[in-house]
Amino acid sequence: MFGRKPKSDRDLTAPSEVETDPKAREVLRAWVANGGLICALRPETWDDAANWGIVLADVARHIANAVQELHGEEASATLAEIQNVFNAELGEPTDTPTRYFEA
Repeated sequence: MFGRKPKSDRDLTAPSEVETDPKAREVLRAWVANGGLICALRPETWDDAANWGIVLADVARHIANAVQELHGEEASATLAEIQNVFNAELGEPTDTPTRYFEA
């Protein structure tokens, strides 16, 4: 499923599907650095910003499935927890982004 090996534990591997699809495009990266979340993204990827909601929902499902595979926790319970924290964070942010994007 995964392509090249990471250079270190700082980098994730790119899935093999990305390596073989000439139309593949990275749209979002996220790091934890200096005590916060650092993101690089391409906001121009879609004309309709609502498509980012689909991306975030798909990412949440990938995380829930990975947690189930690694720790045996039910994906549906993990997804519900992610959704609860996501909604709470949107309502009352614990941090304010200092940059909007890196292109």
